[in-house]
Amino acid sequence: MLGRLKQWARAIKRDVHALWLASRDPRTPWYAKALSFLIAAYALSPIDLIPDFIPVLGYLDDAILLPLAILLAIRLVPPDVMAEHRATAMAAAGRPVSRGAAVFIVGVWVVAAALFSWWLVSKVAF
Repeated sequence: MLGRLKQWARAIKRDVHALWLASRDPRTPWYAKALSFLIAAYALSPIDLIPDFIPVLGYLDDAILLPLAILLAIRLVPPDVMAEHRATAMAAAGRPVSRGAAVFIVGVWVVAAALFSWWLVSKVAF
């Protein structure tokens, strides 16, 4: 069972890298490019939108939502394009890292903290 889980995790990593490559391929339809880019950028980001230390929700995006989103994006990319990029991703030494997505996620957290602070200050009478 542990071996199957490791194999599944490797396949997910390969598919994320392949989606990243497919998002830049001119043979990929625009809607598949957009979804593939967003999903791959989030998956390759070193920072999660929902941190893992938050009970249940922290792992929900990593264990359920992200694989489902990856599956949807794979279905939107033409099969021949996806097969080509899977082979390229498998042969690659390392996987890309999305620093832009990390900056975006940090920005979302900063905006959320600012809005929460503003809301809290407006509710507290000084």
